[in-house]
Amino acid sequence: MRYQDLSYWLSSLDEPLTSRPGLPGDTDADVVLVGAGYTGLWTAYYLAAADPSLRIVVLEQEIAGYGASGRNGGWCSALLPTSLPALARRHGRDRALAMQRAMHDTVREVGRVIAAEGIDCDWRAAGTVVLARTEVQLARARAAVAEARDHGLADDDLVLLDAAEATARCRADGVRGGTYTPHCAAVHPAKLVRGLARAVERRGVRIFERTPVTTVRPGAAVTPAGVVRAPVVVRATEGFTPGLPGQRRAVAPVYSLMVATEPLPEATWAEIGLAERETFSDYRHVIIYGQRTADGRLAFGGRGAPYHFGSRIHPDYDREPRVFAALRRTLGELFPVLGAAPVSHSWGGPLGVARDWTASVGLDRTTGLGWAGGYVGDGVGTSNLAGRTLADLIRGEATDLTVLPWVNHRSPRWEPEPLRWLAVNAGLKLMFSADEAELRTGRPSRRAAAFSRLLGQ
Repeated sequence: MRYQDLSYWLSSLDEPLTSRPGLPGDTDADVVLVGAGYTGLWTAYYLAAADPSLRIVVLEQEIAGYGASGRNGGWCSALLPTSLPALARRHGRDRALAMQRAMHDTVREVGRVIAAEGIDCDWRAAGTVVLARTEVQLARARAAVAEARDHGLADDDLVLLDAAEATARCRADGVRGGTYTPHCAAVHPAKLVRGLARAVERRGVRIFERTPVTTVRPGAAVTPAGVVRAPVVVRATEGFTPGLPGQRRAVAPVYSLMVATEPLPEATWAEIGLAERETFSDYRHVIIYGQRTADGRLAFGGRGAPYHFGSRIHPDYDREPRVFAALRRTLGELFPVLGAAPVSHSWGGPLGVARDWTASVGLDRTTGLGWAGGYVGDGVGTSNLAGRTLADLIRGEATDLTVLPWVNHRSPRWEPEPLRWLAVNAGLKLMFSADEAELRTGRPSRRAAAFSRLLGQ
């Protein structure tokens, strides 16, 4: 396997993707982090910054950025998988608003660290435009803004756009309006994760690659090469979590796939927009997401790949020709100017979905076991907040972060198979059919609304 083939992002790095040395044998540490993606590396970064004396070890089964951190859509956003109204119902308006504000701050914090550490990762904090291309979608846009106001967000946190304002940012076909939030940055995710790995090493953190962890238990992370003994062991494995013993039903690994065009000429970009490199989406039910890359490509992704029985993960699942073709068709529908513009890269990978669609971060002080994840694809920013929170929890600091409502939340386990397979794939088909029905009838889908309520949204 060539790591460069895993995504456009990894293929475009100006560095060799050779692995760091593996674990040489048994060793002791103060904290061991399982997974060298964003969650593990951000946690290591903030721990090492707060207490340089800590002995911190990161274990990675492949290389830093192998998982979602090197394959995602490149949105560092303030999005959470759980909606603000749902958070308010569960935890109260004030705590929900505090969580959302913490995510707004997180986007700025990631930008601060990138600048401080000199990480060249094509960072552009130009916000997100979400388009409404039907009257039903426009109604959802209006409702989203009204909910934001009702729950305490400021007028400029989420702005309702008319057709002209939305089109000025993103010139997709048939735009009727949309929303804009400034709380998002486009980023080259692989450059970020690789730069972050070097930043933590400069602070004395040891990263061992090609070192799969076979067991996580109180006081130790066990690998074929040896045991790392530590009073704190953190699971930071996101979509790969079901591969650990006892974690098969902790999250469902759901695949998200992407395509990228060749670099487009300026005349084409003048027809597409995104002049500030805003990230973009729309108000359909089946999620799509895109960005204008720093080298002038259109990187575009979405859901649609099936969940695989038994929470199986395999490199073959990264590539679904049917889904890639659907993504390219959707791009053509959004931007007819693309015509037959070729796709140069196509890729995918698993993300982690908790049973209640709620991300969480926590530390069990009786066992020393910590965790973070369940980001449902919104992990570029959320993992930074998780890393800062874990650093505070591990050091025993009581801060504004350690009382946020996602701290020490325990999601229920997913149902055993075949119920899990049936439920996840049925939900995906339902959302596709809801989008088709709304286009056909011009009315909002009752089935989609019922499904969202079932998920607690």
